[in-house]
Amino acid sequence: MASLECIKFLMRGGLAFRGHNESSSSSNKGNFLELLEFHACGREEVERVVLRNAPKNLQLTSPDIQKDLVHAMAYETTKKIIQDLGDNFFCILVDETRDASTKEQMAIVLRYVNDQGLVMERFLGTTHVANTKALTLKGEIETMLSKHGLSMSRIRGQGYDGASNMKGQINGLKSLILAENSSAYYIHCFAHQLQLALIAVAKNHLEVGDFFKTVNSVMNLIGASCKRSEFIRDAQVEKIAEAVAANERETGRGIESRNGS
Repeated sequence: MASLECIKFLMRGGLAFRGHNESSSSSNKGNFLELLEFHACGREEVERVVLRNAPKNLQLTSPDIQKDLVHAMAYETTKKIIQDLGDNFFCILVDETRDASTKEQMAIVLRYVNDQGLVMERFLGTTHVANTKALTLKGEIETMLSKHGLSMSRIRGQGYDGASNMKGQINGLKSLILAENSSAYYIHCFAHQLQLALIAVAKNHLEVGDFFKTVNSVMNLIGASCKRSEFIRDAQVEKIAEAVAANERETGRGIESRNGS
């Protein structure tokens, strides 16, 4: 149980498990082992059954065991999501990106309305894809949905970016899925739509384009210097103090707290 509790804590915070040196003489064995030692410290009932005091075949600290426990928790979490979804229809939100090891990873999110009438967005998982061709992505989506007992026929919406492999009218991912399920309507990602709208406006209105260029230049200028950033913060504190004194702004958390208001 101690190992499971430590793993739960690290997973909730998205923290790394391993350390560069996990030997017994290391001053920092990594988050998992250090947290396990801390958890056992002063708790006799825990200390006598973990780490050095645990049976050799039941220490539950090896990297492989850590991965197994993480996968088991991920499975249980996903199972709860599928139970919450029930027999309802759902939409899929999909995007892919390259990770730190230069492997292309595809993430899938389910969007659905549960039995309480609440709109839910739940992360289903990631999977490695050999390439970003629409046919490859469709195959991986089918595999992941099938793994969790979900059918492509229950899809009622697709949400992707505007890349040609995703929204192409002939061989795009949305078209391949629509060919099998005509109710899986495609909706362009709103964040990407906003970006495209801003680009179009900036191209046709020089003042707007100049505004965003100026904002970008100012941000780069200030962000590159600790001294300039401090000047901006001091100026903000002064303005906020004046606004609070004139009852134009309420006190609360944030930068005004530096002024002692």
